[in-house]
Amino acid sequence: MRTKITAVAVGVLALAVMPTARAPFTSPGGQKLLPNNHEVKHVIIMVADGMGLADVTAARIRKNGIGGPSLRFETLDEIGYQRTYSEKNTVTDSAAAASAWACGEKFVNDEICQHADLRPNNANLLELAKAEGWATGLVSTQTITNATPAAFGVHTTNRRCETDIARQYVQLTRPDVMLGGGRTAFNPPKPDACAISGDFTTLAQSYGYEYVVSVTELQTAVAQRARRLLGLFSPSYMTPEISRPTPSAEPHLMDMTAAALDTLDRVNDRFFVMIEGGVIDLVNHVENLDAQVAEVSAFDDSVGVVLDWINAREERKQHTLLVVIVDHETGGFAVMGTEAPGAQPLGSFTGGWTFTITPPATAGHTGTDTMIWSQGPGSAALGKAIDNTTVYEVVKAVLR
Repeated sequence: MRTKITAVAVGVLALAVMPTARAPFTSPGGQKLLPNNHEVKHVIIMVADGMGLADVTAARIRKNGIGGPSLRFETLDEIGYQRTYSEKNTVTDSAAAASAWACGEKFVNDEICQHADLRPNNANLLELAKAEGWATGLVSTQTITNATPAAFGVHTTNRRCETDIARQYVQLTRPDVMLGGGRTAFNPPKPDACAISGDFTTLAQSYGYEYVVSVTELQTAVAQRARRLLGLFSPSYMTPEISRPTPSAEPHLMDMTAAALDTLDRVNDRFFVMIEGGVIDLVNHVENLDAQVAEVSAFDDSVGVVLDWINAREERKQHTLLVVIVDHETGGFAVMGTEAPGAQPLGSFTGGWTFTITPPATAGHTGTDTMIWSQGPGSAALGKAIDNTTVYEVVKAVLR
């Protein structure tokens, strides 16, 4: 059995806010989820995959100077942090971590919102949003079939079944917007780990998706007011910022973010979207400081696109829940230098990863708590120490 709730199930978290003012909803744990009594019309979850707090420090110094302004996501109203452990591991992978947000339960590493032992599982947040009539979208610089976006759109016990994930997107959940890497998964040369193969790009087009493979085609599709978008801009994950030619045929994360917001806002006055900076994790795994700083900076630019979109209209300010969140930290990265007085100019630093697997020099995930920045209705419940499953409770409450 894939789900244990239906689209109309009430559960223990009834929505606290309607267009008319009501008392704030209080969860069983005593959290007031919607203290400002605003109805939520837009839910935007932005994931910085594998980004620790030291990554933020490094990017801020490089981008704005040692005493310069905060990164855009650091300016959000609420700051909290979360426990990230998975069902059977102190150290989570992206599949279990994203599934905790998307489905509100602990899962075993590699599982995506589905238990291998056949226990029932919750519907994910994207499914709940669609059931309420909202538009939905998924955006990532990783493959769009990778673990984090997949947790919000499908159910599978094996994150490596990326063609089956593509199949479920196209045949079952059908997000209105899907933008990222992963062309190969949609039309693979051989079956995936679940023995699934097929041409799901052609099938998606038969269902009304505008299929694009470059930034120019994406911009054209948006200008022509496409109602459904499938953008697959690389065979695998998208090219890291530091390695891209100028100009690049691949859109940057900020380009995909702008396209998703424009499309979703045009087709529906209510939408749910997950936007992931997925390559942050990859460059931390290979311990590349310059690449890490570039990816965090690009992610922050995308948060800037979202904040500018929100701030353009008062209605959006009052009715948008924005959550910037990290699934796990990668490598135990630290900002380092020398303690010798005067030996290092202010603002210069070196960086290193404490959890290194050699050879070759690669970093692994760590079990440290990770950050949450948020603003908008419901965000007060995230501005404290929480478990990662609490994100599901908060978003589920505002979707109804």
